[in-house]
Amino acid sequence: MESAWETGPAGAPGAPASKEDKEGSKCRNRRRWRKVKAKASRLMHSMDLRTMTQSLVTLAEDNMAFFSSQGPGETARRLTAVFAGVREQALGLEPTLGSLLSMAHLFDLDAETPANGYRSLVHTARCCLAHLLHKSRYVASNRRSIFFRTSHNLAELEAYLAALTQLRALAYYAQRLLATSRPGRLFFEGDEDLTTDFLREYVTLHKGCFYGRCLGFQFTPAIRPFLQTISIGLVSFGEHYKRNETGLGVTASSLFTGGRFAIDPELRGAEFERIIQNLDVHFWKAFWNITEIEVLSSLANMASTTVRVSRLLSLPPEAFEMPLTADPKLTVTIAPPSAHTGPGPVLVRLISYDLREGQDSEELSSLVKSEGPRSLELRSRPQQAPRSPSLIVHFHGGGFVAQTSKSHEPYLKTWAQELGVPILSIDYSLAPEAPFPRALEECFYAYCWAIKHCALLGSTGERICLAGDSAGGNLCFTVSLRAAAYGVRVPDGIMAAYPATMLQSTASPSRLLSLMDPLLPLSVLSKCVSAYAGGETEDHSDSDQKALGVMGLVRRDTALLLRDLRLGASSWLNSFLELSKHRSHPNSAAPMAEPIRRSVSEAALAQPGDSQGMDPLKDLKLNDLSLRSSSETSGTPELSLSAETLGPSTPSDVNFLLQPEDTPEETEAEDELSALDSGQGIGAAFPRGFHPRRSSQGPTRMPLYSSPIAKNPFMSPLLAPDSMLQSLPPVHIVACALDPILDDSVMFARRLRNLSQPVTLRVVEDLPHGFLSLGSLCRETRQAAALCVERIRQVLTPPGTAAGV
Repeated sequence: MESAWETGPAGAPGAPASKEDKEGSKCRNRRRWRKVKAKASRLMHSMDLRTMTQSLVTLAEDNMAFFSSQGPGETARRLTAVFAGVREQALGLEPTLGSLLSMAHLFDLDAETPANGYRSLVHTARCCLAHLLHKSRYVASNRRSIFFRTSHNLAELEAYLAALTQLRALAYYAQRLLATSRPGRLFFEGDEDLTTDFLREYVTLHKGCFYGRCLGFQFTPAIRPFLQTISIGLVSFGEHYKRNETGLGVTASSLFTGGRFAIDPELRGAEFERIIQNLDVHFWKAFWNITEIEVLSSLANMASTTVRVSRLLSLPPEAFEMPLTADPKLTVTIAPPSAHTGPGPVLVRLISYDLREGQDSEELSSLVKSEGPRSLELRSRPQQAPRSPSLIVHFHGGGFVAQTSKSHEPYLKTWAQELGVPILSIDYSLAPEAPFPRALEECFYAYCWAIKHCALLGSTGERICLAGDSAGGNLCFTVSLRAAAYGVRVPDGIMAAYPATMLQSTASPSRLLSLMDPLLPLSVLSKCVSAYAGGETEDHSDSDQKALGVMGLVRRDTALLLRDLRLGASSWLNSFLELSKHRSHPNSAAPMAEPIRRSVSEAALAQPGDSQGMDPLKDLKLNDLSLRSSSETSGTPELSLSAETLGPSTPSDVNFLLQPEDTPEETEAEDELSALDSGQGIGAAFPRGFHPRRSSQGPTRMPLYSSPIAKNPFMSPLLAPDSMLQSLPPVHIVACALDPILDDSVMFARRLRNLSQPVTLRVVEDLPHGFLSLGSLCRETRQAAALCVERIRQVLTPPGTAAGV
């Protein structure tokens, strides 16, 4: 990335520069860059917001006066205008940030964890102000120098002014959210129409300025070269994909043909914005999976830890029995996954640093699925290690639409070495081809299979930890909830890295960060969630209809009809469940005999069955295994999958996000928040005279509706009722302060804390979503990855013993 403060050669003017002199100059410039960035970071954290703003305004006015006296030239006029803009935006932004910061503490988990979307937005704006402050100082100090690069500095100032303008718009949006939401609640819980209006207004904002010269300014400096490489690869890949919309023939070579995007940041930013707004989920699936081609995956494996065992297994779709935790003499049938595509095998990857007993057995070898040369990673060893007392079951991230265990294998191998524990990573089926609940069914089936066959995996199964990142973190929670619903063993703990716990389309302050996040833009996040929910992920124009032909139109309209029927049925069920809440349930010590559907989606579309025709308990499946409340049986919390899993029918009824009584501090703040709320719509969030920049890329192809199925607690665990969340084991969450889904982690931890459930939340600074896959990139990512390992170690350590496995 170009240095913002780079100067000319240090030698005398006109003197010929040797190769050694040029290299020395580059080294000095790089050292100067690092020193200035370190100083900027220290000053940003030491200066309060008002002092920073006043210093920036003073420097802007000084530079305005200088350049306005330089004559009528175009460059001087643009420099004068850009500093005038910096002054105007900084003065307008400072009071809004101050009001957000004054209320941000109400949304923290506790005093030791000061993190939420409001704090992150203020921090990001401070980063931009700090950059402009040091750039203004540089200009003031060097504007008379013959080495002053006018064009470069002007372009950078204009880019950061555009970013500051958009951040001011986001601050007003956040202020509006603060005024319309209850204290302590980060997700908007109002009218769905207002949410849709907010999203429609939000997606029209210009985003290209964040993907050009300003790319990744909010992250740690070591991350920025990686982000620049990814952005160049993305726009190059998108250009090839645009020429061949089927995706065929788009290969890794597409990543290395973007020279013009590397030298033109403005062009790169505009193309990046076009891609995230207009290309469908199939593009993102293809791009995120590019790392799994043989060449790139082989390079990643060469650089990763060497393990004795890395085997891809195919679990046959056969039902088996699992003992109930309440009474091990009784069993429950675990049926193979069947949603959408019918019964089919589940792929899993076994990773172990040492070859342990059982891992080379004939029974396990019969399940091995060939991967070519990679499957030969199982090597003979004179003596086997004994079975580990622990086992890790891992669910990978990828937005429910992309990647496999192969993408996450490098850090999983490191975990296997550092923890000395076998790891079973689940290659669940991906959306949109296999939407919810297929992935949940496969992960739960594989989890139960791992418990039953842990001896084959090299473990005694005394301690079991679920671990996952992003979408995989979501599956960690939902698999545990389903295990509790079935009455089988729940894991001993969960480690979820930056998990997604709220998949319903709703606004939150951290979601605002998706306007500038290069790895998780809002439109991409929405397309992935829509695909997982089984909804349409793209619109069809008239030209598309012509290209489809008659039969294509028939197929498309049939798909739309089926989608509408599915969503309508889910909406009907929600209304039905709202009515059923008021029905009285007779006390009975006998188990309920409601027949069980083969999948959560089928259960969601079926009316509760008759109470007659009871089967033996060993033959029961999901909905039969509702756990009674203490009033019905002895001390087991109620957990029914028939009526409680699909949460409320309207967002206004979702009151699970806080305890019923607000704290005195939050009650006192309500008057201040109501003063901010003028009762106007989202469109009136901006003050008179302020106009943010709008996108020039046309309408965003982004689903703005919220599928009713997204309210299902097995899809959005944040919406689960208390009785379900109380069944979760100890939860350890590692989140990112600058992540658009940070609020998912904060609110989920708050809910568990309010239920007196064991939960820890650690928020790492200045890193992007997905840092586990960047573990070897820099010191900060290595430290964050080590924190995840330590949390897993806590789960695997038996109570009352010293830390260690």
